[in-house]
Amino acid sequence: MSNKNNNKNNLKIIAYSGVLAALVFVGTELHIPTAIGHINLGDLVILVSSYILGPLAFVPAAIGSTLADLLAGYPQYAVATFLIKGLMGYVAGILLKRNVQGKVSLVRKLYASFITELIMIAGYFAFESLPFMYGVEAALGSVIPNGIQASAAIVGALPLMYVKLFDKYQLSQNSEAHKNKQKTAVS
Repeated sequence: MSNKNNNKNNLKIIAYSGVLAALVFVGTELHIPTAIGHINLGDLVILVSSYILGPLAFVPAAIGSTLADLLAGYPQYAVATFLIKGLMGYVAGILLKRNVQGKVSLVRKLYASFITELIMIAGYFAFESLPFMYGVEAALGSVIPNGIQASAAIVGALPLMYVKLFDKYQLSQNSEAHKNKQKTAVS
């Protein structure tokens, strides 16, 4: 029976990852153009994906964001976006680990969101600073728009992390407490 449950959980993870990658893509495509790149809602979806999938949010974050860059005409960003956005999903997923009651405190949500968005700002600044991209001076021009995007993502994602429905779909980081709740409910 355990193998059947593992297979079912793996299928759910794959399905949720696909749906969340599509939502990251759509959130990224809903953007406001700037001089260098654009401001989008993809990070909001990445933060919520991390809350649901834990570190496995690397996959939808990396894939959805990279596909959006490719389709929007930014192929030069594809590798950097894959790594930066994937790292954002992974780190946020780790930082949003639940306590023994299966909860994540507001302070932890804020901390995870802030650190995750710092990864985005620093990652794109470092990439755009490279000599074959724009150089340091031009890359500085993207810090404020990326900061605005980060702020919007945090403000939008925090309330969504309190949606009870998302607790039902949390998969990879279901704590021992959640597993114990399931065992108790069956008993």
